[in-house]
Amino acid sequence: MLFSPLGYAMRASRDSVLRAEAIGIDVKRVQWAAFVIASLFCGLAGSLYAFSKGTISPEVISVSRSVDGLVMVLLGGLQTLTGPIVGAAVFTWLQDTVARQTDYWQALLGFAILLLVIAFPQGIVGFIRERFGDDSADQAEQTAVSPSQRTAIKEGL
Repeated sequence: MLFSPLGYAMRASRDSVLRAEAIGIDVKRVQWAAFVIASLFCGLAGSLYAFSKGTISPEVISVSRSVDGLVMVLLGGLQTLTGPIVGAAVFTWLQDTVARQTDYWQALLGFAILLLVIAFPQGIVGFIRERFGDDSADQAEQTAVSPSQRTAIKEGL
């Protein structure tokens, strides 16, 4: 889905609404389609969760669980598919490791996450891509864009 026409339209709408509308993308329609697809996957995940547990209650899903999900995404990195997966693995590992060490595990976990976010502002996966990424792909991308297109991209047009 990422490299389908809808995926390209979603990324274009995310990056610049003005530019997407200028090339003929109906941004509102693409946003509604993305919302419907996300809702479909959320409903599917909820139904699978209810089926696996046998019952659900409001106490199971709390604000702290939502914050945990957000922290996982931020730790792994935004705008990548592997970022949330890596973030979830690191967060779960940190939570399990730190919770065994002290009674103040939530404060220590918060401090560790704060250090990770300061050290890797683009996320863990973004840092790895930046540090160890393929430079030849970046050079090929730059040569494929004409100088006038580079100027337009820099100016945000």
